Amino acid sequence: MSFPLLTATAVLPAVGAIVTAAVPAARRTAAKWLALLVSLATLALAVTVLVRFDPDGDRYQLTESRSWIAEFGVRYELGVDGIGVALIALTALLIPFIILAGWHDADPSPSSPLRSSKGGADETKAPYKWRPTQGFFALILAVEAMVIISFEATDVFLFYVFFEAMLIPMYFLIGGFGDRAHAGSDENASAQRSYAAVKFLLYNLVGGLIMLAAVIGLYVVAGSFSLQEIAEARANGSLDMATNTERLLFLGFFFAFAVKAPLWPLHTWLPNAMGESTAPVAVLITAVVDKVGTFAMLRFCLGLFPEASEWATPVILVLALVSIIYGALLAVGQRDIKRLIAYASISHFGFIVLGIFAMTSQGQSGATLYMVNHGISTAALMLVAGFLISRRGSRLIADYGGVQKVAPVLAGTFLVGGLATLSLPGLAPFVSEFLVLVGAFARYPVVGIIATVGIVLAALYTLVLYQRTMTGPVKPEVSAMPDLRVRELVVVAPLIALLIGLGVYPKPLTDLVNPAVEHTMSDVQKKDPKPEVEAAK
Repeated sequence: MSFPLLTATAVLPAVGAIVTAAVPAARRTAAKWLALLVSLATLALAVTVLVRFDPDGDRYQLTESRSWIAEFGVRYELGVDGIGVALIALTALLIPFIILAGWHDADPSPSSPLRSSKGGADETKAPYKWRPTQGFFALILAVEAMVIISFEATDVFLFYVFFEAMLIPMYFLIGGFGDRAHAGSDENASAQRSYAAVKFLLYNLVGGLIMLAAVIGLYVVAGSFSLQEIAEARANGSLDMATNTERLLFLGFFFAFAVKAPLWPLHTWLPNAMGESTAPVAVLITAVVDKVGTFAMLRFCLGLFPEASEWATPVILVLALVSIIYGALLAVGQRDIKRLIAYASISHFGFIVLGIFAMTSQGQSGATLYMVNHGISTAALMLVAGFLISRRGSRLIADYGGVQKVAPVLAGTFLVGGLATLSLPGLAPFVSEFLVLVGAFARYPVVGIIATVGIVLAALYTLVLYQRTMTGPVKPEVSAMPDLRVRELVVVAPLIALLIGLGVYPKPLTDLVNPAVEHTMSDVQKKDPKPEVEAAK
């Protein structure tokens, strides 16, 4: 029996989470190093998956299949295509940086039981039942495990279980480990974190419950939860869903994915969740967890319900356009750095959904690249913003000014992250956004033209943010601000290098995802429209 590589890639961080949580409270540093080593080992397994995957081979590779709940036809089935491999690699890559960036985010505060009267950590008298640091890093590893197996699952029920289960650790990360740079009293900060966590949980639970009804309906109609079995049944004609049934099932799945994505008007939980979270957790939300929603649109909505996907496309394109413009406009008016990045992400997810439902190979390739590149660019920008906020103790843009004169490396990395967010040519997101717009314009010219407004607005909110925080006279509160430290440089430098590398040479990534996109286009029985070129006279 061959080594179950996909299972190992998901199980390793899950086991790491359990072991990290069990580390005694007095050994916080050991728990941190353990979590980091587990994340690096998971990255090594993800790289192995990437190396062993053949883009020109079968659609689903490294497959595993075991009976799970035989009475209901549920199987433990895993398999990856090029899109899944790319997102597994993104997840495994970002988690070590998230852990390093949040190295001190869950350390006990001066008023906690783990602090002595002199202000230092009194680890010898630490109560062993109170492990906030261990819990923080254990929850991050738990989320990683659930996200990775969601990208691997080819059984719909198996996917649903982990699609919902990841909400629990995320709820505790948002509500229990909030941003310490919160204006107002500790009670007010705690109330805001609780509100953000509950809102996140309720929105996603409602979406998940609607999806559960659709999952049950799919089994009643198809008699199976297996993607491959359903595809074979469609191909040989043994499965023919009634039009109205397919459309209702599609809506059930799409609603849950649109909440997770997040797509307007189901987006309102995201600014609260990102604003009240620590910067690393905010990156975990928008760069990792939210990608499950857009990935699932490609794998499940288009793969299971091709006719309904085409039927719903006009409305979804309108929602995507609203997300692009609305998110960008609200980002322009933000006074809070983290909420600005959150609204910018809503705009970017609008581009991803636009690329998926443009029903062109360029659009879907661009959407997949956008998922990866947005994860890297948002991680770079948000983590540098987190380092900035931790130094000043404020999220308000107005509290900064002249930072580039006292912390030039911090300002420079912040600028590169911001320029990637506005898709500057030469940086990775530009390739993604360009392909999405080309794909949209090829089939829906008006939609493509309107979407370009989002690019102009992105330049506005990014450059205004940089101008107000980094340039101008040095404010007294930032005059002694230290530049990036070694640990922070280790976090940021590889992300900046990836943004430049994939911006200059995206071919390895496009070669990985393009065959998977061709399979998706085949599912919906779509071909790229031929360009209309007037014949030369």
